Amino acid sequence: MNTLASDDMRGRSALSPADIDRAASFIEKEFQKAKLKPLAGMTSYRQHFQQKSILLEKLDVTISGVSIPDSLLILVSTKESVEMDATTALDSISAAQSLFPSISAMERKPGNKIVFVAPEQSENFKVAKRYLGRGKIVGVDDQSESSTVYILGKPIRVESVKVEARQRVEILNMSNVVGMIEGKSLKDEFIIFSGHYDHIGIQPAVEGDSIANGADDDASGTTAVITLAKYYSKLKSNERSLIFVAFTAEEIGGFGSKYFSQQLDPNQVVAMFNIEMIGKPSKWGTNSAFITGFERSNFGEILEKNVQGTQFHFYPDPYIEQNLFYRSDNATLARLGVPAHSISTDQIPTDPYYHTVNDEVETLDMTNIASTIRAIAKGAASIVGGEDTPTRIDATKVK
Repeated sequence: MNTLASDDMRGRSALSPADIDRAASFIEKEFQKAKLKPLAGMTSYRQHFQQKSILLEKLDVTISGVSIPDSLLILVSTKESVEMDATTALDSISAAQSLFPSISAMERKPGNKIVFVAPEQSENFKVAKRYLGRGKIVGVDDQSESSTVYILGKPIRVESVKVEARQRVEILNMSNVVGMIEGKSLKDEFIIFSGHYDHIGIQPAVEGDSIANGADDDASGTTAVITLAKYYSKLKSNERSLIFVAFTAEEIGGFGSKYFSQQLDPNQVVAMFNIEMIGKPSKWGTNSAFITGFERSNFGEILEKNVQGTQFHFYPDPYIEQNLFYRSDNATLARLGVPAHSISTDQIPTDPYYHTVNDEVETLDMTNIASTIRAIAKGAASIVGGEDTPTRIDATKVK
């Protein structure tokens, strides 16, 4: 963890190839120490793919003669240049709607759109702007002609519209780091242990520090994946095949997990343990963690059953309003019906270090990390051993 969160990694941004490559090389070496095998059809632990990087350089929006401040704007587009006028379709997201799923649904609608987001959504809008404003990653063959401008404010009578945007488009080489341990009697059934190894890179300096080290987010989860890989490699008793993956590009849209999901048959994936930020005690204190989307399968019930008799407990996600089920790599596999859940201990609404340059190793509780990794291993035991099979997630209810 110290290595992944060191200044040498420069925040592991997926948009900075040299920085993210250093992190990938470190994980590769750890997978080699664990004696993992590459996935079938791969000759190394690197799962290479190309994406198109799109970075916003200019966005000017004027509605009915009023220039809209940048802080109230989000542009979602894959085009190098965007222009809109008064013929552009108008839409809105109300205070009662959940913002993140609503944005996802809005992006599935064709054509250019201007969408007013209720002022009551201001805090969620800030989160969405951080995610969507850091750059976009799309497939190299993406030919989408749709563009959406989100404006934080009440819908108004629109007499005139002028939108002008310019974006820089580049091709990026990316890679997940993936290894596996073949199962014994159920080798064609897979269990995934995952975490994302990218973070948000270089940020505006705070007291001279500009590197967002991402110690908790998600060097802690990636460390758990490496630790579990070494544990199961020594144990040599898994009936099902185990896949260990460190995803790239989670912070800018989950593109590593999207590519990964296209390389396997989701019907063969029995469960996904996505480990996300386990570096600090949960709201229930030490020896506890929560599971996102707990109610969507009996995955969490199995884990809680398996840790009975210990001090550890797994709880449902207490931060439903944060939409955490959709904000990590588990969501991609869940959309395919996999019992894919994130396990976390972070008190994210009040975490002062989240997505800041202060997310350093010194802020972490190593005892909490160790106890959570042990609990995941114990909680997973009956699934790894082929005794329990979590119920599938209803993909039609995953937006």
